[in-house]
Amino acid sequence: MSAPDDIFVVVNPASGKGRGGRLVRPVLDALTQATGSAAIAHGLSTRAGDEITIAQQAIAQGHRRIVAVGGDGTWSNVGNAILRSGKDVALGLVAGGTGCDLAKSLEVPAQDPAAAARVVAAGHTRAIDVGTVESRYFLNVVGFGFDIAVIEDSWQVRYLRGAPLYLYCAIRQLYRFTGFPVEMAVDGEPGRREDMMMLVIANARVFGGGFRIAPTADLSDGRLDCVVFANMPPRRRLPILLSLLRGRHDTAPEVRFRRAASFKLRFAGPPAYETDGEWNRAGASELTIGIRPAALRVLVPAHA
Repeated sequence: MSAPDDIFVVVNPASGKGRGGRLVRPVLDALTQATGSAAIAHGLSTRAGDEITIAQQAIAQGHRRIVAVGGDGTWSNVGNAILRSGKDVALGLVAGGTGCDLAKSLEVPAQDPAAAARVVAAGHTRAIDVGTVESRYFLNVVGFGFDIAVIEDSWQVRYLRGAPLYLYCAIRQLYRFTGFPVEMAVDGEPGRREDMMMLVIANARVFGGGFRIAPTADLSDGRLDCVVFANMPPRRRLPILLSLLRGRHDTAPEVRFRRAASFKLRFAGPPAYETDGEWNRAGASELTIGIRPAALRVLVPAHA
């Protein structure tokens, strides 16, 4: 086990509609108890993306276990800071956000601050792959189309969070979203153009607050799992959504899977897309999505 003073906690107090802020004291107390330390250093973000700067400063100060309190977006931002630093730093996960899906694929008890603190204190890590798109790394997924419509719709809803929020917005968008055309080339093969409802390229298994989008995805296999939902009439969308909720969408004729290391996408114009639940606007109409194998160490339970 490393010394307790190598731990630094990055908190996004705005995550989970304020849940992250309410977890500051419980998380610090749990880490203090788990490590036997008198105090744990920490920093709170004050604006979107601030976690990157805070984590970079903590790494420069010599901290080698950076615990991120927030959702998938916060975890991804801190992971990006670690990856860009080039230092041997491990990422710890505490759930304070809306989706918190990466932890589900890693069997990290992120929803329980005390259990998550014990994982951090024990110091067991797993090296995971990370995806790349433009200048960003993603830990969980990159998504296009219906996925983006649901995220944009969620901005308008103030009374739900987590899986219920995403499910509610997904149902609202079933009959509103019109689909999108894209040309996709896989591992250097000739491109194929088609009209899609949703395109998710997954590093991990779960997204959207609990949807098992890529049930067989492996965070350590050096490849990404592409899930294509062809555009379909409205009458077919609800059955597809229900099958996705059950993790049985792999049998639907409108859904296909492909596992590869590189995907080249060409859109009609610069698309909006999400990385780990965070909305982005692409800088160009063509995007290349790739992978860096075993690039990031994440603190996990010993059995994981």
